[in-house]
Amino acid sequence: MAVTAMQSDHALLRPRIVIPFVLTGIIWGSTWWVITDQIDGMPPSWSVAIRFLVATPAMFVLAAAMRRPLRIGRGGQLLALFIGVAQFCGNFNFVYRAELHLTSGIVAVMFTMLIVSNATLGWWLLGQRITRNFVIGTMIALAGISLLLLHEARLSPLGGNVSIGIMWAVLGILAASLANVVQANETGRSLPMVSLLAWSMFYGTLADIALAWITAGPPTLPDRASFWAGIAWLALSGSIVTFPLHYTLVRQIGAGRAAYNGIVTVIVAMLLTTLFEDYRWNPVTISGAALALIGLVIALRARAAPRPRL
Repeated sequence: MAVTAMQSDHALLRPRIVIPFVLTGIIWGSTWWVITDQIDGMPPSWSVAIRFLVATPAMFVLAAAMRRPLRIGRGGQLLALFIGVAQFCGNFNFVYRAELHLTSGIVAVMFTMLIVSNATLGWWLLGQRITRNFVIGTMIALAGISLLLLHEARLSPLGGNVSIGIMWAVLGILAASLANVVQANETGRSLPMVSLLAWSMFYGTLADIALAWITAGPPTLPDRASFWAGIAWLALSGSIVTFPLHYTLVRQIGAGRAAYNGIVTVIVAMLLTTLFEDYRWNPVTISGAALALIGLVIALRARAAPRPRL
């Protein structure tokens, strides 16, 4: 068993694992900062809707290029509808609203706690076990995040309401977690990932448009080049490139190990926040970030990676 574990750890150093692992972490880390420009003078719901109006056709093209079947059956369509509404509508609308009140790096750090809601829902819905070390790591990470949020509350750098930002971020985490856990059911495992993602984005986009129209009225498209460059980056790199890469990693090395790219994501997001959002580090924030990362590592290492499905 020790040999098997050693071989598994060594496999993580192979280029076919390392390259997509690091790439997804870097891209997702950058998206948190790009979102800040997307909501500058633009209703968040329309910004999300436009992002997936671009991403959805591209995901269908990718599925066709990979020769994945687009017929996923009635059960697959119902699953895609749920994932689309939860992940590509609810989650992203909550995230964009959270960044109206919190810096992008802080929201990214909060989203490392996705593993907590994933584990809790996995225990509740799928009967997956939660270990003692996982609970210990989670408590350490929550202590670190609390320090970061305390600093945000003292400064309120965006002139918004930090408590509202926290609420939106928590709702975003829960929406994403529901989608993550539900797609792991028997129906989801039987479907090609790219095909399921394409249909999920399709339904999510319809929900995005409906929500945007109801909450903000007809769209007024910005003429800023930075907005459209951001849309291209978020839709193509932040969605089309990363989601297939990430879920391929999940199948190759297991969900627990694949989730380590969240650490890369946080590091990139906090660096960009420091450079472009005038984030000021002090002993409280340094301690909070360190505790969050240490707790995350402990929590992730406490979860045994499932055997990859071939």
